[in-house]
Amino acid sequence: MTNLNEIINNIENITGHKLNDYQLKPVGGGSINTAYQLSANNYHYFIKLNQAHLVDMFEAEARGLEEMRALKCVRIPEVICFGQADGHSYIVLEYIELASLRGQASQLLGTQLAQLHRHVQPFFGWHIENTIGSTPQHNDINHDWISFWQQQRLAQQLKFAAKNGFAGRLQDHGQQLIEKLPQFFDNYSPEPALLHGDLWSGNAAADPQGNPVIFDPACYYGDREADIAMTELFGGFGNDFYSAYQTEYPLDVGYKLRKTLYNLYHIINHLNLFGGGYLSQSENMIDQLLAEIN
Repeated sequence: MTNLNEIINNIENITGHKLNDYQLKPVGGGSINTAYQLSANNYHYFIKLNQAHLVDMFEAEARGLEEMRALKCVRIPEVICFGQADGHSYIVLEYIELASLRGQASQLLGTQLAQLHRHVQPFFGWHIENTIGSTPQHNDINHDWISFWQQQRLAQQLKFAAKNGFAGRLQDHGQQLIEKLPQFFDNYSPEPALLHGDLWSGNAAADPQGNPVIFDPACYYGDREADIAMTELFGGFGNDFYSAYQTEYPLDVGYKLRKTLYNLYHIINHLNLFGGGYLSQSENMIDQLLAEIN
């Protein structure tokens, strides 16, 4: 059994709740962290662990959760604490029993996410760097969205891909796409909206009362289309979600084209995280985008 005595002491000190005769149950579903449900005296917490030097990753997660939670648009798990203890980096959240996102909960998330996206700042990026999966995500402040997406998103992923041995067509055509990026933004100037940043179906669910819950963010301020695009990348959100979002905050007509541009970032990230199985998809998406503007 993993020794979490110091972490449990930290939880007790912060919450004021004694956790006598606690039970620690492994929780599956993640590929990056080790996770547990901690239960004692009718108190329940969710604990994620990783290597001790990755504490900045959990700090960024905590800050993102707190920033979204403060807006009170959609249910976000409460952050209890994070840090380094017991030889690990860790984050502790309130434990929420989760069910699949469907029906009324999916529709409500569409409305609530649109409300979240109406929270804007005068800049793109964020005040700290975070991660997308386990890949570093740079968030240098920029007042120009095209430049931000060129340099902090696509160029960074291509740089990581080059280090991982993926050269040739991916790099050549990827650089062409970066140079031609302004053509995708004719007559469209996105506002810097607060984004979840990693909004696929594995990071959204419903609580027992049917309220949508989102978690595991990679927050920054950017074009809200990037969040919506990722919901379409692997599916799972349903027509009710999109209809509700469009009713609350309609998307620009050019979204259908830019959707592929935004999802390219995540597919190259998957290439960097999981290997060459995503190379052809990355290259084909780049060629598809270039064909749209040539």
